[in-house]
Amino acid sequence: ERTMFRRFIKRKQTNKRQKQTFHQKRSTFRTQFTKIPALSNTTKLLLASTTLLTTYYAGQYLTHPTFASELSQASVAGSYIASLPDYSSDEIKEHNSAEVGIWVSYKEGVYDITDFVENHPGGINKIMMAAGGAIDPFWALYGQHLDETVLEILEGFRIGNYVRGDDDVIDFEDPYSTDPDRHPALKVKGEKPFNAGTPPELIADNFITPNELFYVRNHLPVPVVDPEEYQLVISGEGVEPRILTLQDIKNYQKHEVISTIECAGNRRDEMSSVKSVKGGSWDIGAISNAKWSGAKLKDILEDMGITNSDVLKHLHLEGLDTDSTRTYGSSIPLRKALDVYGDVILAYEMNDETLPRDHGYPIRIIVPGTVGARNVKWLKSIHASKSESDNHWQVKDYKGFSPNIDWHNVDFSTAPAIQELPVTSAICFPKDNSKLSKYDELKISGYAWSGDGKGIVRVDVSLDNGNNWITADLKTSNQERDSVWSWALWEVNVDIPEGVDKVDIICKATDSSYNVQPENVAPIWNLRGVLSNAWHKVHVVVEDE
Repeated sequence: ERTMFRRFIKRKQTNKRQKQTFHQKRSTFRTQFTKIPALSNTTKLLLASTTLLTTYYAGQYLTHPTFASELSQASVAGSYIASLPDYSSDEIKEHNSAEVGIWVSYKEGVYDITDFVENHPGGINKIMMAAGGAIDPFWALYGQHLDETVLEILEGFRIGNYVRGDDDVIDFEDPYSTDPDRHPALKVKGEKPFNAGTPPELIADNFITPNELFYVRNHLPVPVVDPEEYQLVISGEGVEPRILTLQDIKNYQKHEVISTIECAGNRRDEMSSVKSVKGGSWDIGAISNAKWSGAKLKDILEDMGITNSDVLKHLHLEGLDTDSTRTYGSSIPLRKALDVYGDVILAYEMNDETLPRDHGYPIRIIVPGTVGARNVKWLKSIHASKSESDNHWQVKDYKGFSPNIDWHNVDFSTAPAIQELPVTSAICFPKDNSKLSKYDELKISGYAWSGDGKGIVRVDVSLDNGNNWITADLKTSNQERDSVWSWALWEVNVDIPEGVDKVDIICKATDSSYNVQPENVAPIWNLRGVLSNAWHKVHVVVEDE
């Protein structure tokens, strides 16, 4: 607050009477925020000061004689202003820190928000996700920013126009050139194929993950599919094949299921810290939760006469994603698809919207409680068989081994393919190595999940290396026992222990079968870095201020 006040006085160069006016207006704002009981006095004062200062800065710009007439003609924030300089995306990208200035773009506008980030009501970490880029995708997620007052404040930081170049020309020789655009908040782990996780600090914000922030795990280029030409071939040994159009699938009764999907390599980085593994880097963000809508596969199979798994044991699943040598595929047990409580669906909607391209448009099979690798996207064919699929990603990948097995002595035929995933949990806030004041109340939050429909019954949190534990509050989906396909979000509020300069936070989850996470990573290490579910640990630095 003192820093903001000094900045205000310095820029305004006010006299004693103007200082008194500042205090009077701040008191008025503070009185208004007092009506919100959940806020502390310090927070109310900060909000009051922030509101006044941002309003002041906006007013300074809007009334500046050079730009006032231009701005009056701009009916929408972010409109092009001819008298301002033009900036390219490369120039904006260079300004992504306080040292060089923090710039963002909105529509056709460029804004220097360096003086505002510390006062951002959502915290510095979230606004810095847009530093050096566009804020449009973030505001699409947080609609409260599209308020007229907020847009006026934004224009107060206007410095120029964003002029797009010719960077969007498609290279048709690149098989990834037609991949869809992605939200800039995603933490990119690989470009070709595209792999990206949900930012850890945003995971626990939403019980249902927004489509734009749902983690992406692609093995090959994203196919371009014409919905009018789409066909799904379903067949089986001794079964008459059937070809379904997208509309044929939609003609079946529509079912909805809230299901978490987790990559087998989620939290792989923790295994890499013990010993090198083969696989892409993943922190805790390769997991998300969504509501999926579509036709029950059970209904379609029964129409074809496939009603039991006595002879045919497996369903081969193949996608439309391919390159010159491979097509993605896998298989699941047929009994899972035929189980009345299995909730396996052919999804064409995700969170009440048309299935996005990155997540399998037009059809993705959703196999609740099962590893992400079996939830095949861009589904092309289903085949009922006596044996499992011989696809590479079924027999030569996504398997777990003993820590004594490495690439010189591995035999993939000796291990079963991963289907259900083990119980896991992770701390989303605070971030690892973040700094907190010793006077702050510490809010710790995260997620927990277990495969095979086993719900989370408890999450325990420790601040002293497991000597003492605190039980967290859970937010769950209220799904039936053994059909709990959704994760649980959890949180706990604690006081920072006195006399410490750091805190090591640990969490561990217990599922409905009383399976508990292992304490350490080393005993579960494996050469592919999959099934990483040890206690999750975050280190926090405690400061005097």
